[in-house]
Amino acid sequence: MLKVEGVNQYYGGSHILRNVALEAKQGEVTVILGRNGVGKTTLLKSLMGVVPIRTGSMSLDGQPLDKLTSYERVRRGMGYVPQGREIFSRLTVEENLRMGLAYQPGSTPIPTELFELFPILKQFLNRRGGDLSGGQQQQLAIARALAAGPKLLILDEPTEGIQPSIIKDIGRVLRMLADRGMRGGQPMAIVLVEQYYDFAEELADQYLVMERGEVVMRGRGKDMAADGVRQRMAI
Repeated sequence: MLKVEGVNQYYGGSHILRNVALEAKQGEVTVILGRNGVGKTTLLKSLMGVVPIRTGSMSLDGQPLDKLTSYERVRRGMGYVPQGREIFSRLTVEENLRMGLAYQPGSTPIPTELFELFPILKQFLNRRGGDLSGGQQQQLAIARALAAGPKLLILDEPTEGIQPSIIKDIGRVLRMLADRGMRGGQPMAIVLVEQYYDFAEELADQYLVMERGEVVMRGRGKDMAADGVRQRMAI
């Protein structure tokens, strides 16, 4: 579904992404691991068109993404959950969810399945986003990205600062979305940047490890232990 080839990106004179290549397939969770500062977030922002790439190519379902704006990529079927959640703290839960439907007609209803995935959001529909706990805000951020029914969901460290019970809920939802998608839809492709190794290993169908802007390891999720990924992350 998503194909990235030979992507290079710079900040000033610093070479941040170095010939990055990856494929994220429908029905699979692709996990990208690496320590802070290796280019993981920059890669996701490049995928979403938030920062430009210098060279390389990106395509979704065989259609090039390189020249599309961020909102055009969302219309093509990409959903993005940024690091730190970035919900609108002064807007209610309902208003935050409607932001995920911003390019749809104003009468478009919020998909009821979002409240089945994250029941707490229905209880707090009229509560301001800033009044939610960190875990509840993360659930809101994921639901907002799902509101438009993406076929590719990109998440940047969704477990950061989240209590274990909600981490389990988020993992369950991501696995279900990869396997079955939203109701009436198709299985999703999921790209997950993560530093919490156990969460990543549990979900990964395939993995990539980045160091200094490069992909230095890749393989199937079931092989992460045998490949020594945990040890590589500890170096």
